[in-house]
Amino acid sequence: LIFIMRLQEFVTVLVRDPRTQKEDSWHSYIDYEIFIHTNSMCFTRKTSCVRRRFREFVWLRQRLQSNAVLIQLPELPSKTPFFNMNNPHHVDHRRQGLQEFLEKILQDALLLSDSRLHLFLQTQLSPEDMEACVSGQTKYSVADAIHKFASLNRRFPIEDEERKKGKNDADSDSESSSSGLGPSDDSISCGCKASPASEES
Repeated sequence: LIFIMRLQEFVTVLVRDPRTQKEDSWHSYIDYEIFIHTNSMCFTRKTSCVRRRFREFVWLRQRLQSNAVLIQLPELPSKTPFFNMNNPHHVDHRRQGLQEFLEKILQDALLLSDSRLHLFLQTQLSPEDMEACVSGQTKYSVADAIHKFASLNRRFPIEDEERKKGKNDADSDSESSSSGLGPSDDSISCGCKASPASEES
C-alpha cells in the first residue's frame, strides 16, 4: 500500500520587535518586524523577515482594497492622535492590530494573488518601488526582487543571533545601490534594521 500524505498548507506571520527610528532631528517613527514562515505554494520564499511602518500598512490596505473591490478588508488599528510612541501599551496594541490584520489578509486566496502583498512581506522595497515593480516599470520582476532580498538576507531571525554579531560588521557595509532594488541591502540581517523609506508612521 502506498500512502500519500498531503501536507496541510500554513502561513505563520508574526509582527514583533517594535523599534523607534529617527527620521531627522525632529521626527521619529516606529517600525515593526514582519516574520513569515510558510510552506504555501503562493510564496516565493518560505521564510522572510522585513521591517515596515504603520503608513506602509495603510498603503498596502488601500492597494489591496482597490484591486479586490468586492472583498471587505479587515481594518487596521485606528490611527489615533493620542498615539504615544513612548507608551508601551499603545505600541503593543498597534502591533497586535497589525498582526491580526495580516493574519486575516493571508487567509484570503484572492488577496494572496496580489503581488504587492508579497513584495510588502518579502522585500524592503518602498511603496513607490513596489508599485513600479508590479506595473512592469522596473528591470526586475516581483520574483527577482524577492530572491534578491533573500540572497542578501542569508541569516534568519531566531537562528544565529550570537554568530551574527561578529560577522555583521562586515556584512552591513555591502550596500548595493546599483541593484535597482531600492533599499533592500543592509536592512537585512534580522532583527532587520529600518527601511530607509521616508513614509510617515
